[in-house]
Amino acid sequence: MASVQRAQTGANAGTTGPGLKGPETQVAAPAPPVKISTLEGFAVGSCAASSAVLFSNPAEAVKTRMQLQGELLESGASKQRLYKNAWDCLRKTARTEGVAGVQRGLGAALVYQVCLNGSRLGFYEPFRRAFSRLAGRDVKEVWAPGALAAGASSGVVGAILGNPLFLVKARQQAYSPHFTIGKTSYHYKNALDGLVSIVRTDGVRGLARGMDAAILRTAMGSTVQLPAYNWFKTYLVGLTPDNNALGTYNPFLLLAGKPNSFWTYLASSTFSGLCVCAVMQPADTALSRVYNQPTMIDARGKSVGTLYRGPLHCLYLTAKTEGPLAWYKGTTAHLARIAPHTVLTLVLNEAYLRYYSNWKAGRRIFSDPVEKVV
Repeated sequence: MASVQRAQTGANAGTTGPGLKGPETQVAAPAPPVKISTLEGFAVGSCAASSAVLFSNPAEAVKTRMQLQGELLESGASKQRLYKNAWDCLRKTARTEGVAGVQRGLGAALVYQVCLNGSRLGFYEPFRRAFSRLAGRDVKEVWAPGALAAGASSGVVGAILGNPLFLVKARQQAYSPHFTIGKTSYHYKNALDGLVSIVRTDGVRGLARGMDAAILRTAMGSTVQLPAYNWFKTYLVGLTPDNNALGTYNPFLLLAGKPNSFWTYLASSTFSGLCVCAVMQPADTALSRVYNQPTMIDARGKSVGTLYRGPLHCLYLTAKTEGPLAWYKGTTAHLARIAPHTVLTLVLNEAYLRYYSNWKAGRRIFSDPVEKVV
């Protein structure tokens, strides 16, 4: 009798016993959707961007120096160039200034990423949904005009919040104890010293220097970053042999129907990084120069730049004296920074959101992702 009871118990325990299947086997119910607030999205996005900047900051320092060398010099004055190319800049900086040189501005960059990409990643979905509602669209639909407006809006918010840190970071990265790379040079001990020095010399308004250029740069980049990422990811997931636009074998078919694959994240974020670099480069060059230009106090007691009135004036003078191609100085370094930074930021954001959603749902963080509601 006991053996019969044990047999019945084993049969009824088919839901827990390993390898036991049958009509009474129960399939675990899918985890309920997890609500992710705007604040939580901001925090997760900040962590992802800050993690990425640890690897991308050296390329950012090189890019800034390449953009400033030969500033407002005739294009033929090549003999005054300090660096032949991005690799030469990195090599010389590492040799003469060490690790501290190639990682200049890292502290300011980390805090800046919290402001910029925390906003860009955290506010994108709320803005996109808000624009869709205003247009009478289904919030679940990825409406292209709403996505572009949300990307630009979230980027503008981040640019405004992070401008003082970006200003300090750019000036720190442009500083060398051996050369004056642009028209002037600023030496700060650290990010806090930079903020205090700017307020002491230019007043609180000095922290807003270049904000118009930062807004232009970030709006252009943010307009395409997440929409490009989401578009390409949607394309990959929905790809079938029937809609293969290449007409031949398409390697992206390997990612079809795999929205949570690391390789899907990687391909989508790489595509996004290329789009951002192409769109943002001229504004990025203008921003570096506006930030690093000499300043003076005018008759109204206001701190003003002595070279440029704003980003458009900077682009005009740059093209006039150095040629339009000068807008694209540092493009190689910019791509070397923005490609891995965008890839790491977006991949880590997806991963961190997955882990956080699972943790919030009371599951193991490395389980399959639960549905997120933002």
